[in-house]
Amino acid sequence: MRNEQLKMLIVSALFAAIIGIMAQLTIPLPLVPITGQTLAIGLAATILGKRYGTISILVYIMLGIVGVPVFSAMTSGLGIVFGPTGGYIIGFIPAAFLIGLYLERFGFTLRNAIIANIIGMIITLTFGSVWLKFIADLSWTAALAGGVTPFIIVGIIKAVIAATVGILVRKRLTSAKLLP
Repeated sequence: MRNEQLKMLIVSALFAAIIGIMAQLTIPLPLVPITGQTLAIGLAATILGKRYGTISILVYIMLGIVGVPVFSAMTSGLGIVFGPTGGYIIGFIPAAFLIGLYLERFGFTLRNAIIANIIGMIITLTFGSVWLKFIADLSWTAALAGGVTPFIIVGIIKAVIAATVGILVRKRLTSAKLLP
């Protein structure tokens, strides 16, 4: 049992590193860039489930807070978490938990994974836009226009990719007895 937990914690740490790498894939936009972070968040939660998926996100965020440049554009620190994009970063935590929870409750199928990842996208965008509204002192219209609208189509595409790849990888890791 302890060996299994240790193995899953190591895998969670590896996913934290994957999220940090994927965060460097960016398309700059005026307020908030499009990054590979959300794709990696969806993969972590789809493959690892609610507990270890969420742990991987927490490790990723803690690495960034203590100064490891894992956030978008090789940035780090509390200033990023409390800056305009911080709501998205904080939103990754409930998004990962709820993606994993949905899949654990309804089954790790492609259909469920797509639904769960779209829910995760909505959660992340909600946290991000609410945070953006208050931190950047924007109107609700401006916060939604800059913090949600540009990400809807790309978010759905990333949700479908995370679901498809995540379910495939999860099945292979489970059959190889590398996941419980």
